[in-house]
Amino acid sequence: MQTVIWVDADSCPRLVRTYLLDYSAKLNLKINFVANKNIPCENAHENFSMIVTDKENQAADNYIFDNVLEKDIVITRDILLAERLVERNIAVINDRGKRWTSENIKERKSERDFSLELTMIGLGGKKYNTYSKKEFAEFANCFDREIHALLKK
Repeated sequence: MQTVIWVDADSCPRLVRTYLLDYSAKLNLKINFVANKNIPCENAHENFSMIVTDKENQAADNYIFDNVLEKDIVITRDILLAERLVERNIAVINDRGKRWTSENIKERKSERDFSLELTMIGLGGKKYNTYSKKEFAEFANCFDREIHALLKK
């Protein structure tokens, strides 16, 4: 059973997508981008699949959850999807280089819920959607560690 890379591609930065495509080609690993719309990929290869789901809420997340196997890895920003996957012992990281565990996911979910409550009452701060070189470097290091650990299993 070969490791498959699953990418929750809707909100995944282009830099990360490109890196993952190149990395998966180098290691000859299957990679699946899952989204509710087609995500353009200039460096797609024979082991790449773009899976376009229905546009209904959580369709891409549910597709990943229903099809991922224990030796696979998932890249997602979605904390609720990450929580579901961690409960199944699936390796999950975000695009900032954070590996999700049963310990740290509860804290992050609590922070997310608090932030949502603040936003609902009008106290939520502005979100700036930036992605720095430092965040990418942390992601690349984390991904490299995690994929090689999975490949050794």
